[in-house]
Amino acid sequence: MIKKFIDKLLGKGVAEPIGKRVEVPKSEHGIDRNLVDERAIKVVDALADAGHEAYIVGGAVRDLLAGRVPKDFDVATDATPEQVKALFRRAFIIGRRFRIVHVVFGRGREHEVIEVSTFRALLAAPTAASGEAIEGNEKTSKGELAGRTHAVDTTGRVLRDNVWGSQLEDAARRDFTINAMYYDPRREIVVDYHGGIADMKRRKLRMIGDPAARYREDPVRIIRVVRFAAKLGFEIEAQTRAPIRQMVGLLDNVPISRTFDEMIKLLQTGHALASIEELKKQGLHRGVFPVLDVALDEAHRHDGREKFVQLALADTDRRVAEGKPVAPSFMLACLLWHDVQDRWNKIKAKGEAPVPALQQAVDAAFDARIGDISGRGKLAADMREIWLMQPRFERRSGNAPSSLVEQPRFRAGFDFLRLRADAGEADAALTAWWDEFAAADDEGRERMLAQVRAATPPRRVHAARPAAPAEPAVAEEGVDILVGEDAAPARRRRRRRRKPAGEGGSSPAAPAA
Repeated sequence: MIKKFIDKLLGKGVAEPIGKRVEVPKSEHGIDRNLVDERAIKVVDALADAGHEAYIVGGAVRDLLAGRVPKDFDVATDATPEQVKALFRRAFIIGRRFRIVHVVFGRGREHEVIEVSTFRALLAAPTAASGEAIEGNEKTSKGELAGRTHAVDTTGRVLRDNVWGSQLEDAARRDFTINAMYYDPRREIVVDYHGGIADMKRRKLRMIGDPAARYREDPVRIIRVVRFAAKLGFEIEAQTRAPIRQMVGLLDNVPISRTFDEMIKLLQTGHALASIEELKKQGLHRGVFPVLDVALDEAHRHDGREKFVQLALADTDRRVAEGKPVAPSFMLACLLWHDVQDRWNKIKAKGEAPVPALQQAVDAAFDARIGDISGRGKLAADMREIWLMQPRFERRSGNAPSSLVEQPRFRAGFDFLRLRADAGEADAALTAWWDEFAAADDEGRERMLAQVRAATPPRRVHAARPAAPAEPAVAEEGVDILVGEDAAPARRRRRRRRKPAGEGGSSPAAPAA
């Protein structure tokens, strides 16, 4: 009570928490504890043994209720980030907007991160009229944000949210009811404040609180609601859906890197095709993601583009379902390929050589569609390599094929070629040849290359036209005419005339032969 009173004096409006704590026993929720990651249980146990509350929270609880093994496990606790860090040997406090702790288990490729967050308070958002809202954003207002634990901009978007509170408040500030449930693996109960279990059974996606206000707090929720609806096959509740189209402009205030990451999640969680359809359903398929704009809105301009993109999305969904890895670079290369191809053809038409023209087209596509975010690092390098590899598949002579299959990104480049063949824009026989060549041993590869040489007609070499026969040379007095090898190029040598005999000179010159 004293803390809330002080917060009011300091201008930190404390919102009245909504929701009611309901503890659901295992007999009702039916979660199989064996599906819970043992490292997540270790984190909960360590916090509980230190006297703190700790629960598995969010999407992991949602997936456990659906009988699925969660991809990630998050833990929520009343311990502060510093208290959490002190309990684990490898724990790191990260983030400015939301300070959380990453507890790391294992090393290298096999490591796993359990994300631990502290219960957050539910605060009333400052308004622009009160003078408490921040003018600008994370980059332009760093000075104003320094040292602040809670801040919003003039649109209501939360820039800092590091005021700790109770579990009741923490549940109220989460986005959807199905993401606001807490699972205690020790007592095997689910704590549900907002009817999340009931919404799971009804297959409804419902926002906690006023949807318009919640979208203003974090406009990325507009994308998340689409992703969850597609992933879970849930219907977006009417009041949750109503403000979406009006609020979509708020995404312009969100850092490009965040919207880019959300787009990748839309396309790589195994429900890419459903996500695209949900975007169309909610009217969000235009103007939100520049990459998707070129892949979806301009499909009618390019023969085969729509088919190619659909095949790429379906292939990604299939790989996720089979537990195979998927790379964002491959998906983005597929989405932007025809844009690159169009630019490439235009540059070649101006007389530029094919390879430099392709490199210029790739640079132009990055500038127009991706900008200065993560596309400039390894992501861009992988995409570039996939694209630049495509013309090399046409060359099947000499050492080129053997050199190509040794490239680290050969498999990605080949899968891209295969998709092009499936869409009808590349030769299926060429794809089959490279598939066989990559699997063959040295002897088999040499035999395949010999077959290609034998089947390739020799290149016609145009012989130089023979020179017209020279007419017989006629000697002129005082001129030497050269023939044979010295006749090309023809030239004449003039000699100084000798003085006739009797004028003090030598004998007269002999006539030229």
